[in-house]
Amino acid sequence: MALSITNLKKGVLFVLEGEPYRVVSYNQKVMGRGGSIVNVRIKNVINGKVLEKTFKGNEQLDGADVTNQNVQYLYSDGTNFFFMNEETFEQFEVNAELVGDGAGYMKEGDAVQLQFFDGRPINVELPKNVPLKVTYTEDAVKGDTSSSITKEATLETGITINVPAFIKQGDLISVDTSNGAYRERVKG
Repeated sequence: MALSITNLKKGVLFVLEGEPYRVVSYNQKVMGRGGSIVNVRIKNVINGKVLEKTFKGNEQLDGADVTNQNVQYLYSDGTNFFFMNEETFEQFEVNAELVGDGAGYMKEGDAVQLQFFDGRPINVELPKNVPLKVTYTEDAVKGDTSSSITKEATLETGITINVPAFIKQGDLISVDTSNGAYRERVKG
C-alpha cells in the first residue's frame, strides 16, 4: 500500500530501503504553489536506530505490511521475553531491547499484542491502561489527602511512579502505559 508523505503521522509504520520504520515525530512545511516538505524523525523497529529524514512534494513510500497477534506474556529470563499465541499456542521469544520500557507494565499472564513484519516480532503493543498493585508507598501525612499532593509508589512490576497522597500500599491503580502516569484507583 502506497503512502504519500502527508500520511506520515506519528506512529505510522512504513518501509524505507527494505526496513520497517515507525514515525516518532512529524512536521510539515507548506511551500508556495502547493508543494510541501515533510520532516520526520523515524525509528527502525528492528534495530532501534533513529533517523531524521526529509521528504519532498509527491514522494511515495510503501506502508509496512505489519500483522498483529494477540498473545499472552509468559515470562522473562532477563535477556528475552516469552509470549504465546492464545489460539495456536505458538511461542515467541522477543529481545528485551524490543520490549524496552513496556516491561514495567506487563505481568506474567497479561494479554498484549505482538506486531510482526516479515514473520518476525518487531513491537509489543500494550493496552492503553493497565491495572497494577502498589507494593510499597509511604503512608500519607495526616491531613495531606489532596489529590494535588503526590508521592512515589513502587508497583508490582518494579517500576516507580508518582501517585496521589491518598493511595495506600495494596491499592490497585490504573496506569497509562504511554507515559507512566497514574490514572485512577481501581475498585477491587
